[in-house]
Amino acid sequence: MNFENKVILITGATGGIGSCAAKAFAKKGAKLSLTGTNPDKLNKLKEELNLSDDMVLFLRADVRDESQVKYYVDETMKKFGTIDVFLNNAGTEGDIGPIINTEEESLDFVIDVNIKGVYFGLKHVLPIMYNNKQGSVINTASVAGLMGSPGMAPYIASKHAVLGITKTAALESASSNVRVNAICPGPVDNNMMRQIEAKASPDAPDAVKDNFSNDIPFGKYATNEDVINTILFLASDLSSYLTGTMHRIDGGMGAK
Repeated sequence: MNFENKVILITGATGGIGSCAAKAFAKKGAKLSLTGTNPDKLNKLKEELNLSDDMVLFLRADVRDESQVKYYVDETMKKFGTIDVFLNNAGTEGDIGPIINTEEESLDFVIDVNIKGVYFGLKHVLPIMYNNKQGSVINTASVAGLMGSPGMAPYIASKHAVLGITKTAALESASSNVRVNAICPGPVDNNMMRQIEAKASPDAPDAVKDNFSNDIPFGKYATNEDVINTILFLASDLSSYLTGTMHRIDGGMGAK
């Protein structure tokens, strides 16, 4: 669990999981390359981390655009010269509603962020790790990649795709000693779930949270820290023989 002088690249770094991961890696001595789309949130994260310029790079980039993905990878290489761990984390929940009411624009947005963003990240990071003959990629999927959920078809489809991409990338990368795994969080007590709750029932978001919580054997949402503990494990040498795996962080939902 020692990441001193390791270079960690995180997309979606201003979100709940991304920012928490950045802080956890920073405490363990890592150098960080952090991407996001909101400059105000990036500035806030910069203040919270309070790291010297030689330890961190902040980049504004939209993962839907391959040229911007290439940009954040190139800038990371210019500053740090390598990438040891890639937390391929940027994602969106999209709109909530039945398939028959889904607008094409809404579907495209979720697919572009959650699938193309992950795919383009792998396309441009993996060659660096292949050259180094080492590296760990953690793709942020979801329990939504393992089940259905009414009203969330675009998100469900995108996270199923992330798991398929993870398995394929793991097989393509094994000969280069590069590991590709996925995390599958259940509901996490952060801003994404607040948005899902509000979209599902604008007048009673707390009731939505209660319904989700009641479906979890532990009876509560995960914390960001619960998710980060698995990320740290997958990024470390403790998981050196794991690749192509999917790790449920769901309080027992998958045991039903």
